[in-house]
Amino acid sequence: MPDRIYNVLFLCTGNSARSILAESILNAEGKGRFNAYSAGSYPKGTVHPLALRELSALGYPATGFSSKSWDVFAVENAPQMDFIFTVCDNAAGEACPVWIGHPMTAHWGVEDPAAVEGSEFEKERAFSQAARFLKNRIMAFLALPHSSIDKLAMETHVRQIGAMEGASISPTKAG
Repeated sequence: MPDRIYNVLFLCTGNSARSILAESILNAEGKGRFNAYSAGSYPKGTVHPLALRELSALGYPATGFSSKSWDVFAVENAPQMDFIFTVCDNAAGEACPVWIGHPMTAHWGVEDPAAVEGSEFEKERAFSQAARFLKNRIMAFLALPHSSIDKLAMETHVRQIGAMEGASISPTKAG
């Protein structure tokens, strides 16, 4: 049994695709060790149907998600976050709220599958690829020794995870 359960917030601008994928994957893969949440700076208000279809196809929960503002996690009674990961380049550059407890942050940018134009197959492939890249990052994150690693080393590791295959911008530009 873990020493504690960590809270993780995935941020994206619209909170309709990548952050939803990451929330579902981490909640399933990290069950009992992590509580994952997602939000956006300018939420679309609806979850992209292809994100839900991809989650279902991969065997992850695909119900109960909503596109919401990050403001719901910046209030006094909100869950206190231990980690906050931006999964889109726009959210990484935006001025974020001041988070209670000063969580560890990193940028895990992945190209936006919802922005892909073309055939239904091309759109589905983009969602599949985004889910794969996010799952790879999440599995690397889960493999870290969270209870025994110091904060500086953890920050280095979570930032390196963001530079894994599929990074939407190079680590040197991520700042």
